Amino acid sequence: MAEAADFQATSASPARRWLRRTGALLAGAPLLAALLQLPAAAPAQADSSDPVSVALDSLTPNAPTDGDTLTVSGTVTNNGKQAVTGAHVGLRVGPPLDTRSAIDAVAQHSDDVQGDSGTEVGGKYVEKFATLAPGVAEHFSISVPMDKLDLGDAGVYEFGVALSGQTSAQPWDQVLGIQRTFLPYQPSDADTKTKTTFLWPLISTVHMTAKTGAGELQTPVFHNDDLAKELAPGGRLAQMVDLGKDLDVTWVIDPDLLASVDAMATGNYRLPGDNGTTTPGPKDHQAIAKQWLADLQDAVAGKEVVALPFGDPDLASLAHNGTSVTGSLSHLKDATDVAATTVKTVLHVTPSTDFAWPVDGAVDPSIMKVATSAGADRVIAGSDSLQETAGLPYTPSAARPVGGGTTAVVSDARLSTAFEGDLTKADSTTLAVQEFLAQSLEVNAQTDKQRSIVIAPQRMPTASQAQAMAAALKALEGANWSQSQDLTSAAKDKPDPNATTQIPSSQAYPSSLRRQELPTTAFEQIARTQDKLDNFQVILTDRSRVVTPFGRAINREMSTSWRGRSGDAESYRNGVEAWLDELSAQVKLIDKSETKLSGRSATIPVTVQNNLVQPAGHLILRLTSTMPTRLKIGGKAYSEQPVSVSGGHSQSVKFATSANANGRVTVVAQLYTEDGQEYGDAVSFDVKVTEVTPTVMLVIGGGVLLLVLAGFRMYTQRKRAAARQAEGNGPDTAGEDGADEPGNPDAPADRLPREPEESDSRTGADDPQQPSDPAPDTAPENADPSGTGERVDR
Repeated sequence: MAEAADFQATSASPARRWLRRTGALLAGAPLLAALLQLPAAAPAQADSSDPVSVALDSLTPNAPTDGDTLTVSGTVTNNGKQAVTGAHVGLRVGPPLDTRSAIDAVAQHSDDVQGDSGTEVGGKYVEKFATLAPGVAEHFSISVPMDKLDLGDAGVYEFGVALSGQTSAQPWDQVLGIQRTFLPYQPSDADTKTKTTFLWPLISTVHMTAKTGAGELQTPVFHNDDLAKELAPGGRLAQMVDLGKDLDVTWVIDPDLLASVDAMATGNYRLPGDNGTTTPGPKDHQAIAKQWLADLQDAVAGKEVVALPFGDPDLASLAHNGTSVTGSLSHLKDATDVAATTVKTVLHVTPSTDFAWPVDGAVDPSIMKVATSAGADRVIAGSDSLQETAGLPYTPSAARPVGGGTTAVVSDARLSTAFEGDLTKADSTTLAVQEFLAQSLEVNAQTDKQRSIVIAPQRMPTASQAQAMAAALKALEGANWSQSQDLTSAAKDKPDPNATTQIPSSQAYPSSLRRQELPTTAFEQIARTQDKLDNFQVILTDRSRVVTPFGRAINREMSTSWRGRSGDAESYRNGVEAWLDELSAQVKLIDKSETKLSGRSATIPVTVQNNLVQPAGHLILRLTSTMPTRLKIGGKAYSEQPVSVSGGHSQSVKFATSANANGRVTVVAQLYTEDGQEYGDAVSFDVKVTEVTPTVMLVIGGGVLLLVLAGFRMYTQRKRAAARQAEGNGPDTAGEDGADEPGNPDAPADRLPREPEESDSRTGADDPQQPSDPAPDTAPENADPSGTGERVDR
């Protein structure tokens, strides 16, 4: 643009230039500024209307040495409306870059034609195009021996591919498009090589629900069938295994992924259908899952495998929003305990469970505390979280002792984020690989100290991102400045005494990450689901059929993969809780209508139904009378009996009752667990006492008659005494009838009218059936124990 401005300025006549300057002076500074912008405006407009883009599709070898021939290929595209003539693609070598920040600066302006583009190699190492028509993409490929580049010493060089030419609007040779990248040059082995650890993550989203089939195999129900797409040839997870098997990496695996694939491999998994039904998963997916597991077993053989807690729980969410909810940390412990077993069972290798990996390596004191609470004593953090404050001129080793026996393994932020973004196009992949290699070489060149560098990429790379990662690692493994190392060795390396060990405060935690966390309400729902599970499992004879699938589902509810998907996360939690409620409701009391109680005593049956496939026991059924003075259950206000019901059966439990008066009484049936917790909904029904038997009436009537007679006798005695007193005699104080006087406190107790004994109102076993009793709705008392239950008609 500077060349264009100079050319246009000299084309104006002296008279015009004088008029412009005079007009500017008369109009003032604003008009002068506008006129001064005119010469630059024309070429800028030409550049925007006639842009030429350069795509660098491949550069091989990625890290050339002496004697190599560098081959660069790609495309140039005229996106403008004018043809480009006299065009050629040339290679340009810029100055060496001696800092990591300098590499960053070039990467940020990689296609800026105004910047320094270096010196063109020229000669025969160009590709010419007589005409580059608008909208046409032309392929180029240039090969040049390394000795023609005149690189000099080892280091990172700016390297550009530029298209030069001219248009009818700008008829002079100029750079119309450029793409800058980096050329890492280490012609021989470095005196000291960086020990590099690359984490290779095998993590996916949540696929399995808490539902399982009723059969012996407990066929799992999947949330969707997306996992099969990832496992199929060309899929993301298939690519990760296929590419990783030839790389020297540390495998970081979520055991939930292995459990899900293993469930698919049985061929019996099911998928959601219509109206709450499920359908069998496709049979061909069984073969895909089996093959993927076999390939993974071969890939990890002899390599380090790190197992994350089951479900890859979100440690930051738990630290910030979950610790205030009782029991949340126990789920992390459970997820850690089951991790090693799952990996060993499926892959037949013993993994390390010593590492915790918070999201993006961002840490604060609360995250460190939670991360180590389940037994992990090494936390993978990011260098952008533990930033250096001592002004070190080099990147220190990854291991940092941070107190309490905990080691922060700090991953390099630049290298770890090198493969994020859209890498579906070849040119973006090439640029990512070259920048990664350049940063790695620059790290090695910073000092003669040997250091351990850890690279922790994104948790779930796309297939194209995985391909770029693999290409960079292959180049790095063949480079002269790096050597591979596993994660455990990096964590054990001697830490740099000058490196920062200060964990940042909670206020420093990135707000962008905090907004994606699981809320406190999520952990409250998880706790509620766990309470329901605890209450349900105590009645089961085979608790593993419920505890295992629901326990793993609760782990999945805390998964890191829910970040940015709050709606999906809530839907999954609701589904788990709803399914648990539905299962719990399969053991219940059957509603009962009004019951008529004829006679003094009878039994009331209450039915417990079990629609589960396994027996339910350890339950107590309590029947309570709301008016025990009128109706007693087992001789008191309530009675309890243990309950055990076979799977798919119902059981009638009989309670002995005794009535003291006619009328309606409400009774309440409620199931309890053996520890006294209510189970399920209570069932209330009315018991209508229609008749109290003649025997009871006779006893009551006799008592009333005795009271009347005693009162009459007392009256006559007092009347006689008053008559004798009137005749001058003294009061009657010691008559022989005094012993029988009801009001005499010294009278023997057995002479008083007797109330019916309590046992008489309970048993009734010897009471004769009264002719006046109607046919009762309830059976007479029966001491025989209840049977095992009747089959439920379903």
